[in-house]
Amino acid sequence: MRLSLIAAIAATLLASNVGAQTAMDKENTLFIDLKDGRVTIAMRPDLAPNHVAQIKKIAREGKYDGVVFHRVIEGFMAQTGDPTGTGSGGMGELLKAEFSREPHVRGAVSMARTSDPNSARSQFFIVFKDSNFLDGQYTVWGKVTSGMEHVDKIKRGAPGSGAVTGPDKMVRVRVAADVKE
Repeated sequence: MRLSLIAAIAATLLASNVGAQTAMDKENTLFIDLKDGRVTIAMRPDLAPNHVAQIKKIAREGKYDGVVFHRVIEGFMAQTGDPTGTGSGGMGELLKAEFSREPHVRGAVSMARTSDPNSARSQFFIVFKDSNFLDGQYTVWGKVTSGMEHVDKIKRGAPGSGAVTGPDKMVRVRVAADVKE
């Protein structure tokens, strides 16, 4: 009798978790269209509310459209969000760090910054593989939930610096709630 109760509880929890994982929070989902297809990012305002708010504002203004991946390091990450394409520009207000215990695993989306932890603006990166040495030092604000195969195809930069000649770009960036498909 006791075992069947435990099994019933486990089945109920599993069913509720599956439902939670498949339901999309459109207000906190970001679509990045790349040349090879769409990347979907689940944004995490529970981890980094100010960073998510700024990302959504910039996306809604259309300012990420056409921005290149200016720094792409094989086996590490692809960085974008600088309207100048140089790595030294940015958009929006300076943001105070919102560090968390969220790990930099494959598909994590995190803010780029200078050596000042409170210098993030609009630049962000997507990690190609687990990069736990970044944990607690950069603000994780999202995770790729689909389309990582498209991220994997982003043109790589020079060994060491990651500077990209003829870089790929974000064709279009939208908050899912604003997309009428």
